[in-house]
Amino acid sequence: MNHEPRLNRALRDLLATRRVAALGTLDTERPDLPFVSMVPFARLDGCLVVHISSLAAHTRNLLAHPQVSLMVMATEVDGQPVHALPRVTLDAVAQVPARDSTAWATARAAYLARFPEAEPMTALGDFMFVLLRPTGARQVAGFGAARHVDAQALARILVD
Repeated sequence: MNHEPRLNRALRDLLATRRVAALGTLDTERPDLPFVSMVPFARLDGCLVVHISSLAAHTRNLLAHPQVSLMVMATEVDGQPVHALPRVTLDAVAQVPARDSTAWATARAAYLARFPEAEPMTALGDFMFVLLRPTGARQVAGFGAARHVDAQALARILVD
C-alpha cells in the first residue's frame, strides 16, 4: 500500500469533491485587468476540463491569452473561520482540442461523467472543451499549511 502525504491527499480530495472553480483570465479589451468567472470543471489525466461558450468573455480571453488561473475552495462551515478554508490556486495553460478529435472525445467523456446533465450543451456549436494544463499551484490546507505544488506533483495528484 502506497503512502500519500497528507497535503497531497487533501488537495486530491478538494479537487474531487468541489465541482466549481473561479477562472481568472486576462481581459482582451483591457489586458492589464484580470477577469474572473465561475466554471464547472472535471479532472482528466493530469489536467482539468472546462466546457465553455465562445460567447463568454472568459473564452475570448483565454483564446487570446492562454495563461489562466483557477481557484477551487472548500465550502464554508458555519462557526469555522473562513481564513482557514482549504483552497488551491492553479496556474495553467489553456488548450482547445479540435472538435471530434480523440482529445475532444476524451475531454467530453470526462466532463459528462461529472456533469451528465450537460450532455445537450455538448452538441451546441458555440461550446468548446478546454484542457487546463497546470504549471504550478499554491495550496492552502488551513492555518500554517500552505505550499507551492509543481507541475509534476499536480499531474500525479490530478490523475484519478
